[in-house]
Amino acid sequence: MRRIHPAWAVAAVTFIALIGAAGFRATPSVLLQPLHDEFGWSLGTISAAVSVNLLLYGLTAPFAAALMDKFGIRRVAMAALFLVSLGSFLTLWMTQSWQLILCWGVLVGLGTGSLALGFVATITGRWFVKHRGLVTGVLTAGGATGNLIFLPALSRIAESDGWRTAALTVSVAALLVVPLIFWRLRDFPADLGVTAYGGIGASRIDQPRGAARTALRGLRDAARTRAFWLLAGGFAICGATTNGLVGTHFIPAAHDHGMPQTTAAGLLALVGVFDIAGTIASGWLTDRVDSRILLGGYYFLRGLSLLVLPSILAATAHPSMLVFILFYGLDWVATVPPTVTLCREYFGAAGPIVFGWVFASHQFGAAIAATTAGVVRDQLGEYTAAWYGAGALAILASVLSLMLFAGTRIKTITPELGLIRG
Repeated sequence: MRRIHPAWAVAAVTFIALIGAAGFRATPSVLLQPLHDEFGWSLGTISAAVSVNLLLYGLTAPFAAALMDKFGIRRVAMAALFLVSLGSFLTLWMTQSWQLILCWGVLVGLGTGSLALGFVATITGRWFVKHRGLVTGVLTAGGATGNLIFLPALSRIAESDGWRTAALTVSVAALLVVPLIFWRLRDFPADLGVTAYGGIGASRIDQPRGAARTALRGLRDAARTRAFWLLAGGFAICGATTNGLVGTHFIPAAHDHGMPQTTAAGLLALVGVFDIAGTIASGWLTDRVDSRILLGGYYFLRGLSLLVLPSILAATAHPSMLVFILFYGLDWVATVPPTVTLCREYFGAAGPIVFGWVFASHQFGAAIAATTAGVVRDQLGEYTAAWYGAGALAILASVLSLMLFAGTRIKTITPELGLIRG
C-alpha cells in the first residue's frame, strides 16, 4: 500500500486548529445581545471590544509568522491556544466593559491572530508544492467550519444556560486542541525525513534574528510596491464586509427585524456551510485561473449581494434570505486562496510574512466596520446605511484587484527575505 504523505496529517491538524480559532473569534457575535441585556452596555461599546479583537487578530499575523520561523509552528500554535483559553476563562468574572476589551479583545485577539491566515500561508508554503492552492482553500474553509460548529451551539448554550457557560465552553475547547497540536504538527518536512508534497522539500530557513525585525522588514520592503497597497486595500474592504459587518452584526440586525437570535445564528452558520464549498472551489480555481480575475469577480458579486440585503431582512428565514445566504456564503472567504497566491507570486519567500500584513489590513477594515456599524445602529436605530456602504466598498475592491493588471509582475529579489518586487 502507498504510504500517505505526512503533509496531509499536518494539514488535517492545521484544519482542526483553524476550526477552533475561527469559532473562538466569532463567539462575541453570539454574546452581543446577552451582554447588552445583563450589563446595559451599548452595542457600540461591546462592538469596540470586538474591534480590538479583530484588529489584534490581524496585526498579530505577520509577527506570528515570523515567530513561527524563529521558534517553530508547534510552539507558537500551542501558546496561542493557551491565550485563547485564558482570555475566555477570565470573562467569567468581568463586571466592567474594559475587562471585556482586555479578555476578548486583547487576549483572545492575540491568540486567534496567531492561528490566522498567516498560519495557513506558512503551512502550505512549507509542506505543499502540488495542490497548494486547493489546500489553501480547504484550510481557509476551516474558518467557515468553525462558525458552523460553534455559532449554533454557543447560541443555544448562551440562551439556555447563560453567556458565562458559553465562554467556559470556549475555554475548555481551546485547551483540548493543544495535545493534538503537540502530537502531530511539525515545522518542516525535513523533521520527518520527507520532502514537501509534490516537489522538493522546504529546507530550513535561517531568518534574521528577531521576529519583530523580520516582520517589520517584510512590511518595509513590501510597502515599496504598488501590488502590496492594491492587495492590502482590497483585503481591508474584504474584512469590513465579512468579519467586521456581517460576522459581527448580522445576528443583532436580524433580531431587530423580529428574528429569534438562535435562528439568526443558524443562518450565519449556514453561511459557513456554503463558504466551505466556495472556498475549496476557489482554491481549485486558483490553481487554474489568474488570481486577479478571481478577486475582481468575487468582490463585485459580494457588493451586489450586500446592496440587496436590507430589502430582504425579515422575522423569518424566507426563500429570498436563503438565496442570499447561499450566494454570500459561497463568496465569504473565497478571496483568500487567490490573495495568498498573489502574495507568493509578488513577494517570494517573504510571501507568508507579507500576507500577514495584508491580512492585518483585512482585520483593520473589519475593526473599523464592527465599531462603525454599532455606532450607526445606536444613532439611527437600524443597520441599513451600513449595508449599503459595505456594498459600495466591495465594488471598489473589485476595481482595486483588477488594477493589479497594470503593474509589472516580477523584477528583483531581495536576498534577505526573498522579496519579489513588481
